[in-house]
Amino acid sequence: MDRKVALVVGATGVVGRNMLRHLIGLADWDVIAVSRRKPDVPGSYRHRSVDLMDAGQAKAQLGQPLGITHIFYSAYVERPTPAEMVAPNITMLANLMNAVEPVSPRLQHVNLMHGTKWYGNHLGPFPNPARESDPRHMPPNFYHDQQDWIVARQQGKAWSWTAARPHAVCGFATGNPMNLVMVIAAYATISKALGLPLRFPGTEASYRALYQCTDSGLLAKGVLWMAQNPKCANEPFNITNGDLIRWERIWPRFADYFNMELGSRQHIQLAHMMQDKGEIWKRLVAGHGLQDIAYEDIVLWNYGDYVFNTGYDIISNTMKAREYGFNEFMDTEKMFVRCFEELRDNKIIPRF
Repeated sequence: MDRKVALVVGATGVVGRNMLRHLIGLADWDVIAVSRRKPDVPGSYRHRSVDLMDAGQAKAQLGQPLGITHIFYSAYVERPTPAEMVAPNITMLANLMNAVEPVSPRLQHVNLMHGTKWYGNHLGPFPNPARESDPRHMPPNFYHDQQDWIVARQQGKAWSWTAARPHAVCGFATGNPMNLVMVIAAYATISKALGLPLRFPGTEASYRALYQCTDSGLLAKGVLWMAQNPKCANEPFNITNGDLIRWERIWPRFADYFNMELGSRQHIQLAHMMQDKGEIWKRLVAGHGLQDIAYEDIVLWNYGDYVFNTGYDIISNTMKAREYGFNEFMDTEKMFVRCFEELRDNKIIPRF
């Protein structure tokens, strides 16, 4: 039987890195990782360094027969406004497909990695629990454009597509600062170094609202399931841990884990208040033998402000995935503890 060949695009991000890690542990897959820098994942796989904004480079690196059967696409570029994000994120997907599809007669499936922003959760309160069949919000939203693009591209083709819609994907990845686990871990570590209690830095409404997360390992299983299940062809799926949290309930657990006093909530702008903590981080790196990663590459404080200032429930309905056959789940509190331990084991944050 021919082996399956996966192209993992965006292989150094939280999603792509853990997709890569999951696939190389499976006996019947060969894996090609696509990213500008080589992933720090051990194991047997090939790496292609590609800037997907460059069509010529994409064709030069990927436009030859590689036997690709599945594409797992989680590449992403940030821009200041939603409107500015549409063109580059469509360009990268188009450059990839234009390079790979013509030389991949065995192509079976393309998975797009999207998220709850599909439903407009970033714009304010939205109808939830969100269902995959919900109407779209007022554009722009590059998720919508990407799905429309892949739907049009797939017409008349033998391969199929799916789209995953997780929320707050959590997992281990270095040099990828848009990671909620790293926001919490770095904030707690610096607070402890300064002799401060662990205070929730967001609004009271956010402290009490319902929230959801998606473990990166669970997401990898979900994406692989939808990519290989014929029933899932040409469908989107919400994928979350399956439970809900309130920060007011889980924040005391974080204080216990980091052996800190729990402080009262204090609303601050992390992007402003944590901007000058680079020297503290350097001292922590030197004093505890941590990996020497630049402070600005460790954590994106703006992302923390976005998460901790959302004063309304964010809930996805995951019944569609369950009805189609995906029944994996994850306890979110245990997920955070496991992720913190992985950060400590890999000397990203100290044990103190």
